[in-house]
Amino acid sequence: MSSATVRRHRLSTRLWHWLNAVLLYVLFTSGLGIFNAHPRLYWGQYGANFDRPWLALERFGSWVTLPAHYNLALSRHWHLTAAPIFAFALLGYMLWSLVNRHVQRDLAFRRGELVPGHVWQDIKDHARLRFPTGEAALRYNVLQKASYVGVIFVLLPLVILTGLTMSPGMNAAWPWLVDLFGGRQSARSIHFIAAFMLVAFFLVHMTMVLLAGPVNEIRSMITGRYRLPEPRR
Repeated sequence: MSSATVRRHRLSTRLWHWLNAVLLYVLFTSGLGIFNAHPRLYWGQYGANFDRPWLALERFGSWVTLPAHYNLALSRHWHLTAAPIFAFALLGYMLWSLVNRHVQRDLAFRRGELVPGHVWQDIKDHARLRFPTGEAALRYNVLQKASYVGVIFVLLPLVILTGLTMSPGMNAAWPWLVDLFGGRQSARSIHFIAAFMLVAFFLVHMTMVLLAGPVNEIRSMITGRYRLPEPRR
């Protein structure tokens, strides 16, 4: 007997997911191209060639930058074109998720989910690759909720705000941003760290998709239809 196929992801979630995939690729690769102009990071307000960085790297290779050669002007063009689309798309998705109760229904923690024993059990299930089956597969576990809430409501806004802090124009309009992050160089460092945290999330996310069944998972994010995994025997 075949397992049931159900509706899993709303259209708004699917559209935002794939738009984000494109925008984050453009932003990350063009951001590395911008970083290559001065591959050092500092804390505080100032940082230049004769200052001591907390992190100094070689330039990233052309295979991972946009464009695929060193061109600061083009990298900035790509970055600043994608950034406002990304920011407004995130704001729209956050507001719509509150309106359609996606956050309250799917991402909010339930009573007992944050109990240490429950969290530890979820960690062990993930480590053993024991994925939920049947109707339980439609509900996010505590680790998924924590990661999605952290990314959507903390990490992505942090990337946007630190990016704005580095803009001289925004310094004039919202000078409190510089104070909030402890200086433009601190904002640049936080922006860099947050970007690589998003990459780490992406790698873990893709690993889980591959292990859970890529065809079913990707189909559900394209069409919204998801085949419930059959219970383990």
